[in-house]
Amino acid sequence: MAKNWTDEQLKEFSKADDMHVSPFYDDGVTYGTPTWIWSVVVNGKLYVRAANGQNSSWYKSAMKQGAGRIHLANQDYEVNFAKADDDDATKKAVSDEYKQKYAGSPYMPPMLEDGPVSATVQAEPK
Repeated sequence: MAKNWTDEQLKEFSKADDMHVSPFYDDGVTYGTPTWIWSVVVNGKLYVRAANGQNSSWYKSAMKQGAGRIHLANQDYEVNFAKADDDDATKKAVSDEYKQKYAGSPYMPPMLEDGPVSATVQAEPK
């Protein structure tokens, strides 16, 4: 992945409550059905997690196809998907941002469990 989000985009993404992700289907052309998910920004990168872990349909498509579309902060973006770095520092930083951004939501604690943590994805602009 070569491109980066702008500082303005990252600022907007940090404030946005939710997003929709649409990885390509197997044909590599047709977008999948948009799936509602949460996103966080950590160290200038956009991360998302699959609530159902690596069994999530959108996660499997994102990993297989490596590309698709997201809708975030009232905009559509063509993106590349890649598995997030698996180091403890990245996992902790992303989890900490989920805790802060979505504090108070009953849906936040499960996002810190092993399944979703193992299905952390980085999305970068094409």
